[in-house]
Amino acid sequence: MNRLIAVIGGDARYLELIKQLKNVPNNKLLLCGFDKLEQGFTGLNELELDELDPSTLDVVILPITGIDKNGKVETVFTDKEIHLEPNWFQQLKKTCVVFTGITNDYLTEQTKNAGVKLIPLLERDDVAIYNSIPTAEGAIMMAFEQTDQTIHSSRVMVVGFGRVGNTVANKFSALGAHVSVCARSIKDLARITEMGLQAIPLSKMAEYTSECDILINTIPALVVTKESIQHLPTNAVIIDLASKPGGTDFTYAKKRGINAILARSLPGIVAPRTAGKILADVVNQILDEERSES
Repeated sequence: MNRLIAVIGGDARYLELIKQLKNVPNNKLLLCGFDKLEQGFTGLNELELDELDPSTLDVVILPITGIDKNGKVETVFTDKEIHLEPNWFQQLKKTCVVFTGITNDYLTEQTKNAGVKLIPLLERDDVAIYNSIPTAEGAIMMAFEQTDQTIHSSRVMVVGFGRVGNTVANKFSALGAHVSVCARSIKDLARITEMGLQAIPLSKMAEYTSECDILINTIPALVVTKESIQHLPTNAVIIDLASKPGGTDFTYAKKRGINAILARSLPGIVAPRTAGKILADVVNQILDEERSES
């Protein structure tokens, strides 16, 4: 039985996602928001939104960034605006699955009202762990670009020990950096110590930043505060990997002359093909599970 999939908007990651999904037997893809691409690039036809019949769709894939509070879809490969109105969602059949990277109140409400399943991919552990690899590599790339010393023997402080923080700490340590990790939980501090890294309670971070060349934040809350920044060496660099607006007091960092960078969506920048394959693998796995349960 064919599975009709509409990919509406997306960035460079979605080119690989489309390629991977297209290669799965019984998948039929419809693209909306890709008219800047040559048809031969994807081998698929580009449609206008009003040419899509929502009632026929089995799957809708929205951009990683989702849609805004007014239903506007973020697009890269078209200059045309795409809006998904409440009525559009209401036409989806109840078995339709809607994928997005992140959701917001509008998207959550519209899918709920339409009675369809919404899957925010970036909230899943599997996607976040897979994505932590290109994220860490992107942080390493930025560290090379923004500093005038080797990573080997650099003093690197990672703030947060979640799915991204764990991988970042591992990768920098493997390159010979002296890595310390700030975390809240006693269990995480124990694991950090077991890994041979310096464990620092998050509440005591400011006491250790004077011995830091590269500070990498992964916590999406204001944790890199004035107190921590004021002790950083003037040649230190802050790389904030947390979702917008990050977890750093960027205003104070600028006052101190500290180079602080909000590095968002690194997987899509440094490794879009890998990031697209990750998304496609997870989407296919979820759809196969949905089919076996039905």
